[in-house]
Amino acid sequence: MCLLFLSYKTTPGYKLVVAANRDEFLQRPTAPLDFIDQEKSILAGLDLQGGGTWLGVNRVGKIAALTNYREGGRQLENAPSRGEILRSYLDSKISAVDFLDELSGKASLFNGFNLILGESDDLFYYTNRKNSYARLEPGFYGLSNHLLDTPWPKVVRGKELLKAVMVDTDLVETEKIFARLRDRHRPQDGLLPDTGIGQEWERLLSTIFIDSPGYGTRSSAVITVGDDGQAAFAETTHHHGEDRGTEVVRFFLKFVSNPHEISS
Repeated sequence: MCLLFLSYKTTPGYKLVVAANRDEFLQRPTAPLDFIDQEKSILAGLDLQGGGTWLGVNRVGKIAALTNYREGGRQLENAPSRGEILRSYLDSKISAVDFLDELSGKASLFNGFNLILGESDDLFYYTNRKNSYARLEPGFYGLSNHLLDTPWPKVVRGKELLKAVMVDTDLVETEKIFARLRDRHRPQDGLLPDTGIGQEWERLLSTIFIDSPGYGTRSSAVITVGDDGQAAFAETTHHHGEDRGTEVVRFFLKFVSNPHEISS
């Protein structure tokens, strides 16, 4: 995943609202949103090549999201899949802190990445480029392919566009968030970062929604977790810039005292 916005304990009625775009090469095989484990507990998209995921939740309230850290010329050959980190956490029984402590001991084996993970009321940010993590305070965050809230133009613009429909609102409407995730505004070249991949790629990757012949935004996602413990995960898939349909799954988290705890 390449772009993530997070309203954490700042939206009335919600513990968490997440909006994200996953950008990837068009030929990389991917399965759409579904429960990806035998117990039907982990809800996520699935990278059929690497076996992992970029964004997922489970029925007990864990959430995990990953973005790659962009750094041209610094890629490990045969590094393990970063997407497997998320599956391991979502399938684990340990706390986020214990998981991150374990991860930090082997983080150098992976290419660069950022993580947002935890439970909907206790989230952490981790990057293996500093091999450190921090508990998030309530706030509205943006994350692309550098550090949390690095003011790349697409992060700044995304936060400006999405704040009205993710934070300053009495009703979170998924379609309004999806509409803003389709934004194709291209910033001036002078504002672009230099991550070692060349100006042409910096320009292509500078928009919130990416559309090119071989690489682009493959899916957009919106996750909400209400104060009542009801969660919803909506994913719209894209192909060559066109929407291919939206899947929505709703369920109550298991720790919620409700006679109909799990329904999807």
